[in-house]
Amino acid sequence: MAQLTGSIVKYPARNLVVWYVGLIAAGTIVLTLSVSRGSGAESISLIDAFFTATSASCVTGLAVRSTPHDFSFIGQLAILFLIQIGGIGIMTITTFTMFNLGNKPSLRARAILTETLGAGDNADLRWILQHVLVVTAVSEGIGFVILLARNLFIYEPGKAAWHALFHSVSAFCNAGFALHDDSLTSFQGDVIVNVTISALIIVGGIGFPVLLDLNKNWRKGPIEGWINLHIHSKFMLFGTAFFLLAGFLGFLLLEWDGVLNEMPLWKKVLVSGFHSVTCRTAGFNTIDLSALTNATLFISMMLMLIGAGSCSTGGGFKVSTVMVMALHAWKTFHGATRLNFARRTIPGDVIQAATATALLFSVVAIGALTMLLVIQQSSAPHPKSQGLFLDAAFEVVSALGTVGLSTGFTGTLSNSGKLIIIALMFLGRIGPISVFAALSLTERKTPVEYPKEEPLIG
Repeated sequence: MAQLTGSIVKYPARNLVVWYVGLIAAGTIVLTLSVSRGSGAESISLIDAFFTATSASCVTGLAVRSTPHDFSFIGQLAILFLIQIGGIGIMTITTFTMFNLGNKPSLRARAILTETLGAGDNADLRWILQHVLVVTAVSEGIGFVILLARNLFIYEPGKAAWHALFHSVSAFCNAGFALHDDSLTSFQGDVIVNVTISALIIVGGIGFPVLLDLNKNWRKGPIEGWINLHIHSKFMLFGTAFFLLAGFLGFLLLEWDGVLNEMPLWKKVLVSGFHSVTCRTAGFNTIDLSALTNATLFISMMLMLIGAGSCSTGGGFKVSTVMVMALHAWKTFHGATRLNFARRTIPGDVIQAATATALLFSVVAIGALTMLLVIQQSSAPHPKSQGLFLDAAFEVVSALGTVGLSTGFTGTLSNSGKLIIIALMFLGRIGPISVFAALSLTERKTPVEYPKEEPLIG
């Protein structure tokens, strides 16, 4: 026990694992209670409650039970609570509470918070925490007001308010849970709902460090403010704009004669834009994903793997990671020995971390897909399982990227398949590197350096 406790104190990532495991366990217990079950719905099995609690806590959105029908208001409220706590981080809330109670956070809590929010060692944690919670409250509050005003034309006031609150929190936290079995398909042509949900997804997924950086520099004017932004913020703004535009154009062109065929131009643009945004790990959809072409699904998978920003409510191996890798590849091909961008030099350790993150995500995805295919499709010959491979791959990427989009494969999962997806959602939220670092038992010493010899690359 002393060794375990010492390890937890030494590695902040282990605390995140413990906290999220506790949150998921508590959510599982609550969702199995009869009070959480919807009227006339079948009892919720332990595995389904476990799956739902993990999906909500890890802000994924994959569902094996109907949120509006299988869960009562209490059950839906529990799911919303798990989404909110899991989205902005348990330690963020607990440390903020400690500050307000007059206690100083421990070094362990400070280390976890700086790791979660990307703050420096000398950062004013009280200022950071206050702004994180203010950004969350303001963003979700604005979304709630707009959605409430729209919903009042559709539902009675109580239902309108509940739907507005649930979807506002779910969108900002990039969770993808909806109070409609078809997600937001019934709002496919609703400009207000689409724009509001998209804005919440982008703000929640760009990352708190970027939002805090923008808040600190926007008053300095566009030129000076841009110069003073951290390089991470510049990476995120460039990368987010690029991937949103690429996803929008890709979907629009590939599905012009597909699912968009009979839509007017303005609706094609709206649906394409929303799909590009939701692939940032949000999990909402306004079209039937099973009707998309293989090319569109594959591009969507790439966007889901990349995901959102570091220290955000989203998942994936992050936009900044891809930006560093792409810039490093470009500079390497041009013979550069240093990686410079915006008058800053990116350290070699960051490049190694970016490469390791992307590689580890890929390895985890390949391993999980292999196990899922063995469990779900090992008895089906290829001619009879056409399309199921892509469905399974899409499901794995969606879970690992904490996205929540599905072609309908979630409903076919066996109990063993559900456990694999649960593990992927957990890994995707915590981050594979954080999990493996959290579970490591010893600190490895730097190995002896031998004479250097370079293998052939490429």
